[in-house]
Amino acid sequence: MLNHQVSLDRVFQALADPTRRLLVDRLIRGPATVSELAQPLPMSLAAVLQHVQVLEASGLVRSEKVGRVRTCHIESAVLREAEQWIAARRTSWESRLDRLGDHLADTSTTPTERSST
Repeated sequence: MLNHQVSLDRVFQALADPTRRLLVDRLIRGPATVSELAQPLPMSLAAVLQHVQVLEASGLVRSEKVGRVRTCHIESAVLREAEQWIAARRTSWESRLDRLGDHLADTSTTPTERSST
């Protein structure tokens, strides 16, 4: 569990940066070279590579280098794990909010309305 939590922490830390989220968005559509990832961004190739390295350390991205070309791929299983963690919390909160709504609806009726139902 602790190891899982550390991995999840790294994923969310990596996704906390808007540039890295843009890189993940691009890689979801398919593999791309670091040069392709850098093209639309207003930063150096070295800066983009640093962002890629953070994504690799989190497990969200893997890359392979052939010659001078580094191609990046999304690790969908890691992304799915983070999504499942969020979905579980969302389900829990939705359930709590539903119960709160039911409670508030019940308490908003007058005592005579409650006894007549």
